[in-house]
Amino acid sequence: MRIIPAQPAHAAFLAHCIMDAVGEDICDDFRGENHSSEDVKNLFTSLALREDTQYSYRNALVAIDENDNPVGAIIGYDGAGLHPMREHFFTAAREMLGRDMRGMEDECEAGEFYLDTLAVIPEHRGKGLAKVLLKAMIERAVKSGRPAGLLVDKENHKARRLYESIGFRKVGERPFAFVMMDHLQIG
Repeated sequence: MRIIPAQPAHAAFLAHCIMDAVGEDICDDFRGENHSSEDVKNLFTSLALREDTQYSYRNALVAIDENDNPVGAIIGYDGAGLHPMREHFFTAAREMLGRDMRGMEDECEAGEFYLDTLAVIPEHRGKGLAKVLLKAMIERAVKSGRPAGLLVDKENHKARRLYESIGFRKVGERPFAFVMMDHLQIG
């Protein structure tokens, strides 16, 4: 298994990971009644292909198996840059899904390196890959001089145990897509 910087060719895989990380309920909310899950995937693929969005391939690391297939990914960025990057999400959601998402509160803050997305495909879960991806992105946070931060669903005890096992601690609560989550940081 290798961890590499994502490339534009990984955009569709990153979209799959983003959708897995945010969960089916939030993706269903994004698509609304007039669009499909494929439309949501197309939205996130288009954002992953860009260099100036929070979901950009430039903000991502990908785990590659022995056959050069992507099997996991993590996306992270400087929280201070959220607003200009997220404007592209708002525009794309409006144009591609007919949704005005501008009322969403900030899921991260300036002064932290935000770990936005972490996902591993089902066949590779339980092998420690999520922990390897987390540690690789935490290295980026350390180099930036900021603590790494993330959000975890209050009911996702398995993910919380993973985060706490490497040193993340709860520092408060923050909303993501209108759902209140626990805000954890390390560093």
